[in-house]
Amino acid sequence: IRVIAAEPEMADDAFRSVQAGKIIPSDNPKTIADGLLTSLGLLAFPIIQSRVEKIVTVSEESIIAAMKFVWERAKIIIEPSAATVIAVLWEKKIDLSHLKVGVILSGGNVDLGKLPWQK
Repeated sequence: IRVIAAEPEMADDAFRSVQAGKIIPSDNPKTIADGLLTSLGLLAFPIIQSRVEKIVTVSEESIIAAMKFVWERAKIIIEPSAATVIAVLWEKKIDLSHLKVGVILSGGNVDLGKLPWQK
């Protein structure tokens, strides 16, 4: 099983940490994916290093588009943090053709009055 992780471009501490081989803390990140604002922890980092093949970063626009897509097609409201994995597919940042792909969608802690695509 290949494990590929996702995080916002604007809060990419895990991506940068894996690249550097050491924890690089977030420096006041600004992202709609508020569940991913905290810095990578000491317990999670070695697990990510040993188990995650790749971390892909995605744009804020793609995160919002992914949230909206899941709502429109599946009638499920997901948190922006969960939408990062759909955004990876949306942006076609990795080739997943001819593969069986599982996506974990978590969290429903969303203020319905503040859905990012509603003005």
